[in-house]
Amino acid sequence: MQDWNPQLYRQFESERTRPAQELLARIPVNEVRFATDLGCGPGNSTELLAQAWPQAHITGIDSSEAMLEQARQRLPDCDFRQADIRSWQPEQPQQVIYANASLQWLTDHETLLPHLVNQLAPGGALAVQMPDNLQEPSHRLMREVAASSRWQAHISPQAAERKRLLSSDRYYDLLGDAGCQVDIWRTTYYHPMADAQAIISWLRATGLRPFLAALDEAQQADFLHDYHQALLPAYPTRSNGQVLLAFPRLFMVAVKTR
Repeated sequence: MQDWNPQLYRQFESERTRPAQELLARIPVNEVRFATDLGCGPGNSTELLAQAWPQAHITGIDSSEAMLEQARQRLPDCDFRQADIRSWQPEQPQQVIYANASLQWLTDHETLLPHLVNQLAPGGALAVQMPDNLQEPSHRLMREVAASSRWQAHISPQAAERKRLLSSDRYYDLLGDAGCQVDIWRTTYYHPMADAQAIISWLRATGLRPFLAALDEAQQADFLHDYHQALLPAYPTRSNGQVLLAFPRLFMVAVKTR
């Protein structure tokens, strides 16, 4: 799969940053010396950590070198490293481990989340936000178009399928068993968009990437045309001429108590 496109990702930076701000606001840790942003992207979420704790050593972790280059330009005083979240281990226990819209791309959360808790200092917090939108028309229709007779030979269902999140109850128990006090909630954002094409522009930077990865340029254009036609009845024009994109997200803040 091609590397992430920072410019495309940042087209909707304010919408992507809003849940990051709301996640940060619920972290009940006052003294922070070491904090890490897992899946930092171009640094928009890392910037929030640096503003919240200006004296802390802030590290950003991402698998994309293109994203890291943007983050380093944006925040030269922070430490950005290319690494795999699944095997990441910091040199120092962290007061905050922050994962905004990154862990949904990884599997085996029942192993991953306890591993991340183990990297916390006593009293530290693991703060996680993940899109929970696989059943929304925006994502359901990706799968339906990919499974159609025109595309099923080109797009592997396994390659294009993001795994469903665990249940809220399971995350609560999993983090509690790892020695944490857990705050968990879900929020649905409703984003006004210019039209269905704007939804595609948003998702080309994220959810559509696995579907487009195996297609050449002409095939990508044809797939996106079919997807656009499927979106039109699912996202009707509102009275002000825009369409409304529902975007559910799951939030968790787990404070290590033992």
